[in-house]
Formats: sequence, structure tokens, C-alpha cells
Amino acid sequence: MKANRSQRPEVAAVREPGEQGPTGVQPLASLAELPVRGRIAHRGYVESITILPLAQAPAFSATVVDHPAPPGGRRSAVPHLRLVFVGQRRVPGLVAGSRIKYEGMVAPLDSVPTVFNPRYEILPERTSR
Repeated sequence: MKANRSQRPEVAAVREPGEQGPTGVQPLASLAELPVRGRIAHRGYVESITILPLAQAPAFSATVVDHPAPPGGRRSAVPHLRLVFVGQRRVPGLVAGSRIKYEGMVAPLDSVPTVFNPRYEILPERTSR
């Protein structure tokens, strides 16, 4: 007889910061906490996008950082992550400056933390009052 999910014992809700939840997703407050490998959830800003030429296989990638660059640009390197959408030439609404929430499996690719085909949600811009 197969056990279904409702018959499994509940997992304790109390966790240490950075510890994975019952679904295996590690929520991050900052990309500085980024593990080398594992399932993560984070909110950040799209710093840049890359669209490959038509001659190459379709893939759309976006570089994500914790905070948008100040006017005049950055003076030093900051932790970043690359999101790759395989099979897509464009992702509607995902442009430089967008604020997004995303989740996926991170792994290094060419020494850059990368998430392929993440779940994502484009968030409204913050308003200052």
C-alpha cells in the first residue's frame, strides 16, 4: 500500500537561519548566503539580461543581484546569480531593473551560480513614501 503525503509525520516548523525547510528550499536573505549547490528561494533585482543570436539554441539569461545599482554604476563587485530560461528567446516582463522572486536548484556553471528554468514571479516596484 502506498503512503500518501497526508500520512507522513509533520516536520517541526522551528528552523535555524539558513536551514532548509520541509520542502528542501533554503530561503536566502542575501546572495552572500548562497550555497554552492541546493534548492533556494530569493528576492532580488535583474541587473542585466542576455539574448542569444538566432543562430544559437534559444536561451534567455538574466543576472540577479540583491539591490539595484546606484546612479553612476557600481564601484565594486557584488554577489550575483544567473537565471537561465532554456528554450526561450525572451521572457515577457523580465527586463533590467525588474524586481523578482524566484526559486530553483542552484549549481555553479563556469564559476557563476546558476539556476536553470526557475519558478519566478515579477514583483511590483517598491515605492518610497
